[in-house]
Amino acid sequence: MRAEKQYLISEVETHLKKSDYVILANFTKVTVADVAELRKKLAAEKAEFHVVKNSSLRVAAKALGLPEFEGALTGPTAVVVGGKNSAGVAKILKAFFKDKQKLEVKVGVMDKKIVSAADLSAIADLPPFEALRSQLLGLFSQNAAAFVRVLDAKVKKEQPAAPAA
Repeated sequence: MRAEKQYLISEVETHLKKSDYVILANFTKVTVADVAELRKKLAAEKAEFHVVKNSSLRVAAKALGLPEFEGALTGPTAVVVGGKNSAGVAKILKAFFKDKQKLEVKVGVMDKKIVSAADLSAIADLPPFEALRSQLLGLFSQNAAAFVRVLDAKVKKEQPAAPAA
């Protein structure tokens, strides 16, 4: 293999190793200014947008043991990787598409499983992780508070009333 090709493949492998998810997008109608704006928005989630060659992506994905996404490797391809919040990144991509009508998500890979564009859109509609965490904690504390009220009512019912002074 030529040194240039090996360099491109190793560069794509470096990108793919940055996170446990990869989102593939078609960027046909996207301008340089749009890409700069998208990269700025993705930086908030510590994610990155990279244009890659399909052949390099195919070889790098195979070397890293990612599932086969050969059907998505048609036309120009960009990868979005990095950061820990894949739902936040999906939310940014969905908002960008809604605003610009340019970037099209092809497919994603999360935890070495293929995720369709429709599933990524559904993930983008989920509330942020912190909101889900607070909702869960609210459910736990709500049940605990109700349990304490029931115990308190039972104790008050069984105890005779204190005499007035």
